[in-house]
Amino acid sequence: MKAILKNETKVITGAVRLSYANLFEPKSINGSEPKYSVSLIIPKKDKQMIAVIEEAIENAKERDKGKWNGKIPANLKTPLRDGDIDRPDDDVYADSYFINANSTKAPTVVGTLKDKATGKPIPLGEDEVYSGCYARVSVNFYGFNVSGSKGIACGLGNVQKIDDGERLGGGSSAEEDFEFDEVDVEDDFLD
Repeated sequence: MKAILKNETKVITGAVRLSYANLFEPKSINGSEPKYSVSLIIPKKDKQMIAVIEEAIENAKERDKGKWNGKIPANLKTPLRDGDIDRPDDDVYADSYFINANSTKAPTVVGTLKDKATGKPIPLGEDEVYSGCYARVSVNFYGFNVSGSKGIACGLGNVQKIDDGERLGGGSSAEEDFEFDEVDVEDDFLD
């Protein structure tokens, strides 16, 4: 699954692993405005996706340099970070890059199936999309200049879960914790 540059600054990622997935309820960090957010873990071996993301970041620098008096600052912060350097004690980020994406607007979170009746993607809930699963994510890069801090930020768009993965940060699903007997839900087994 390849990453796609949809326009000069919008990227549809290839397969990334989700971490710190706050996709269903916005969270406030240190009293800031509550936002939906996720960390996208990108394997370093996926050179195609990294190249597409770097191109979108460069395009955002050029497009938004008016925010920095028409000149790209030398110390500009960029969102593509190296997990081996920035998160050396976290094995999940080993041999990977990552991007933190956020939005004040809730992302649409779907799977890979469409409803035959409506033709629309089937939405998924927080039991199905979690930190540790794999997804494709639409992101948009843009420049910022806030209180002397200058850089390129990553806006969170939509999320499409493509595969399960080991849950991060503990926790487990009911299916992982318990054994179940199979029943036909059409039968009224409480009689």
